[in-house]
Order: sequence, then structure tokens, then C-alpha cells
Amino acid sequence: MATPTLTRHSLDGALGPVHVDVRAGGRGSPRPAVVVVHGFKGFKDWGFFPPFAERVARAGMTAVTFNMSGSGVDAGGEPAHPDRFALNTYGAELRDLDVVVGALLRGELGTAPPTTLGLVGHSRGGGVALLHAAADPQVHALVTWAAIGRIDRWDEETRRRWRAEGNLEVVNARTGQRIPVGTALLDEAESQDPHLDIEGAARRLEIPWLIIHGTADESVPVIEGERLARAAGAELATWLPIDGAGHTFGAAHPWTPPVPACELVFDATLQFLASALLRST
Repeated sequence: MATPTLTRHSLDGALGPVHVDVRAGGRGSPRPAVVVVHGFKGFKDWGFFPPFAERVARAGMTAVTFNMSGSGVDAGGEPAHPDRFALNTYGAELRDLDVVVGALLRGELGTAPPTTLGLVGHSRGGGVALLHAAADPQVHALVTWAAIGRIDRWDEETRRRWRAEGNLEVVNARTGQRIPVGTALLDEAESQDPHLDIEGAARRLEIPWLIIHGTADESVPVIEGERLARAAGAELATWLPIDGAGHTFGAAHPWTPPVPACELVFDATLQFLASALLRST
């Protein structure tokens, strides 16, 4: 098996450039591919994403990680674009994911078009990955880590203040940045757009889905994962709770191993993807 190499690419996204990393070996040979979708304050180089992508590539699949155009960070992970973060929405992230998947399937990311395609999404990225997978017949398998079960995530008092002030201040715990987020995200969350109905997407999904969630998740309650599993049904969805794990399964940025809960997540995800994607070829 060829040693995986890393290439970097830039695509036109909804709010600016989408920076993409591709890890693969034997790039001229078609093989399964996995696209990894980060969450609300995440980015492609955060914590567990690079080591997980390396594991995917070493397993003989193409691993694609990327920064949403509204992530607020540049290609190196520096918080250089708070203006884009302030304008980011679920719709923008879905458009960015469409762009990445389309480029991959057309062979425009330095590899042959894949034989099969899987998505892995964390937190908000899990919800976005699910919405995409439910609408795209070219996706063959889905894995979500601590995925959100709904896009409307704010209480009434927060909504009232957000409307009154015209923005909601979001603090980046990693950098200390305080970024005012405009009301476009709130408008979208209150729109009841069926295209953004995450539980509805779970009910429509027709591919194998592994749902992983920490039982002590402090950001997305484990009950949201349980509801998604029930919505999809036991025939398609495999529910894997990680006892005592939090939202990032013990990982932090920068990545500092060992992280036992993450290793469980990596192993289960890779086993599931290898089975689902290779079986579909």
C-alpha cells in the first residue's frame, strides 16, 4: 500500500475560500473517500481531526478535511477572518460541503474520483453532514460524533437580546476572541425550513449511519443523539454511547495523546467506514 501524502487545495465557498487538505496514497487509483466536517468553532487542523485523517489514509481510503468558509480561520488555523464567522449560517456550510464533495467526485482534489463516499461530522458538523447525506445519493455511509439534533439552540431570553442588540457575542475559548454574530443565523434557525430539519433528515436517511455520543457531553446533550438514533431506526442507525466522555471525547487543541476515548471513537469509526464503503464497491 502506498504511503499517504498530504496536498492542500483552495475552493470557492459561500463566504470566501474553502481550504482543503487531502491525505491519500496511490492517488491515481480509485478508492473509498471520507470527508470530515468540523463543528461551530472547529477547523480542519483542530485537535483530533489531523490524527483521525491520518488513520483514514493509512487504512487505504482518501481523507478530506476542510475549513468552512465561515469558520473564521485561515489556511493555517489562525483566527484571521472574524467577519466571515459573524456571517456564517447552516445554509452557507451546506453550500461549502457541496463544493468540497463535488470537487472530490470530479477528481479535482489531486485524487481519482472515489469508488464510494462517506461523511464524518462532529457537533454542528454532524448535523450538516446528516442534512447533506439525506439529500445526496452519492453518499454511501455516515458517521456523526456528538452531533446536534436541531439547529435552533437558543433560549427565549438569548433570542430577545440577540434581536434587540443586532448580534450575539460568541467567545472563542481557545483564542479569547469575542466575535459579534449577526442575526442571519437566528433568522435561519427560526425559519422552520424543512431543508434544515435535522431529525427529519434522520428519518429520510437510507444509508448506514454510526452515531457516537459521549454520555457526559457538556455542549450537546446525549439525548439529542438518542433522538436521532430513534428517528433513523435500528435497521440503519448504530448507536454507540461513550461512557463518561464529553463533547470532544477528551481531546483538546493541540492534540496531545494518549486520549483513550478518542481512540475508541477512531477505531469504531474506521471499522464502520471500512465495512460500509468497501461493501458498496
